[in-house]
Amino acid sequence: MDVTERAELLVVGYAVRTTNADEMDHARAKLPGLWQRAGAPGAFAHVPGQVDENLYAVLTDYESDHHGAYTQIVGIGVRTVPRLPEGMVAVRVPGGPALKIEARGQMPQALIEAWQEVWKHTESGGTPARSFATDLEVHHPGGADLYLSI
Repeated sequence: MDVTERAELLVVGYAVRTTNADEMDHARAKLPGLWQRAGAPGAFAHVPGQVDENLYAVLTDYESDHHGAYTQIVGIGVRTVPRLPEGMVAVRVPGGPALKIEARGQMPQALIEAWQEVWKHTESGGTPARSFATDLEVHHPGGADLYLSI
């Protein structure tokens, strides 16, 4: 884990509210459906101003910490927020210092292992401490990079 500067980003995508406990139960998990919807061919073809080919996951509106509810938005980075297509939301990911973790290897297992490392860091009181403001996953051909707000 390294501290880095994260640039501001606008993301347009689909959102769900969930908890990590719900995601461990296949009957209550919402993230697989969210990712299936966002990853479908052409899911964002009608959204103008896409900045790159990456898929972004924004984790925000934390109720408390990694045990509480949070909102996840999966979408694309855009230059400006267009008129939103039905069912989509827009979120501004603020720039600033962030803890960066790289997930490489077979997905989604590599991503799960990266988040387990994050939870271990949080539970052990690791520094710098997470602020639970707005976290970001950047999914690209080489894997995923997690940027945790500190």
